[in-house]
Amino acid sequence: MTTVPVGYGNHGSMLHGWERHEWTMWPNFCRFHIFCMILAILAVVVLIHNVHQLEHLDHSTVSGLNWITEPGDQQSSSRTTKIASKNYCGYEHQILSKRERAEEESLLAAIQWPKPPEDRIPFVRSTDPAHSDFVILNHQARFKVGDQLEVLVRMKDFQGKPKKYGGDYLQARIHSPMLKAGATGRVVDYQNGFYKVFFILLWPGEVKVSVSLVHPSEGIQVLQRLREEKPDRVYFKSLFRSGRNSETTVCNVCLPGDLPVCNFTDLYTGEPWFCYKPRKLPCASRISHAKGGYQKGLLTAAENLFFQNDVNIKMPVFSSGPDSVTVKPLRFTESGNLGRQVPNVFPSGYYYEDQWRPRTQWIHHFNNSVDVTKCLQGKVIYLFGDSTIRQWFEYLTAFVPDLVEFNLGSPKNVGPFMSVDLKHSVLLKFRCHGPPIRFTTVFTSELRYIANELNGIVGGRNTVIAMTIWSHFSTFPLEVYIRRLRNIRRSIVRLLDRSPKTVVVIRTANVQEL
Repeated sequence: MTTVPVGYGNHGSMLHGWERHEWTMWPNFCRFHIFCMILAILAVVVLIHNVHQLEHLDHSTVSGLNWITEPGDQQSSSRTTKIASKNYCGYEHQILSKRERAEEESLLAAIQWPKPPEDRIPFVRSTDPAHSDFVILNHQARFKVGDQLEVLVRMKDFQGKPKKYGGDYLQARIHSPMLKAGATGRVVDYQNGFYKVFFILLWPGEVKVSVSLVHPSEGIQVLQRLREEKPDRVYFKSLFRSGRNSETTVCNVCLPGDLPVCNFTDLYTGEPWFCYKPRKLPCASRISHAKGGYQKGLLTAAENLFFQNDVNIKMPVFSSGPDSVTVKPLRFTESGNLGRQVPNVFPSGYYYEDQWRPRTQWIHHFNNSVDVTKCLQGKVIYLFGDSTIRQWFEYLTAFVPDLVEFNLGSPKNVGPFMSVDLKHSVLLKFRCHGPPIRFTTVFTSELRYIANELNGIVGGRNTVIAMTIWSHFSTFPLEVYIRRLRNIRRSIVRLLDRSPKTVVVIRTANVQEL
């Protein structure tokens, strides 16, 4: 698969790339390519028979725990508003097939992050980017386009002593600001305080190396603990209203304690969601969902030291010698096959002159609104996900002159939104994904799961679907995210089975600004 970042200057911002008024699309999609891309990106299991059995529910008060519902089987949403008590962590009680379990375990193992040798490391023995450094190996060598550049990174603690273990989160890149060119490097952790970064030199000229410490290994250990032990540390709320009476209660994927709860588990996907029951109002009176906030005081004083701005979060690691090399261009006879040997080449692409250039595929750059309109003519485009794909809606509506937003009266930045180009028969829609989602108030009638929305789309050669879902899951256990992607993939497979000419684009995650 090829992951295409957006924006040269700020890799953590989707908006910056689109503000350059350039829209990049892939016109030559085929069913096989789309299907492979989906499998590679989602990397989760296929169809499941039961995805939401919760072992600790009181079956006398909560019904529908073993529903297996096809899209055509309409059931009343009131069945999700039964009341129960006890601790709810629905993601812990999935029933998976052997294949699903094996793939989930493989995924979790593949992203397992190395931990420090001790549970509690004093701050002075944690990674200090100011004492750490890197050196370009073979700096005196003559480099040409296509050569590999190796960089050795040496991490030290706040006492200036070399680290004896790994696990630091490093980001490394090569870039040429004058050329608006940049590419990422592959970081190898040797688990002894040393790291190597491998770069492919992809353009001629002076190329600068930059290395940053995003989080020290000691901080990552704390974040991992919080993710597993405090899945409710980001909490949500819902408003319940009946007549003049209203109450607001806390909601989440996981609700601790013995208070009665309302079970809003989705009927079709089995996605768990719960709210504490209002004292006087029924569960069926829920009218809205909103971000509640963040639990405070979860870190000890010692743990707080691992998360200091301008000290050990997203800080540069400087070179102990030269930090750049000069790259010579290839001769004409050498340039034919550069970067086009294997489909899984790393990096998959790079920026040059502020444009993304994949190394294994050809892409078409749409630099003016006329070309974009020709591409979209006669199309219905569905955008599903978070704000990073809502920006696609905002960009297209602003960039294409005849595409005019139809006011649906939706809350700002929440949606749903719709734009129409009657002259060229273009319909563009955006809808946010279902909870957990840290948006301002969303009416419960507009809370839709992507999998369910896909099940309601006919599809065809004039249908384009683009989606992204990641940012709002970063604080939850990985099983929650895997479950969501599993349900989405199941719906995508069904969609492509009934309408194989449907174009499906999946926007993957980008790193966030800290």
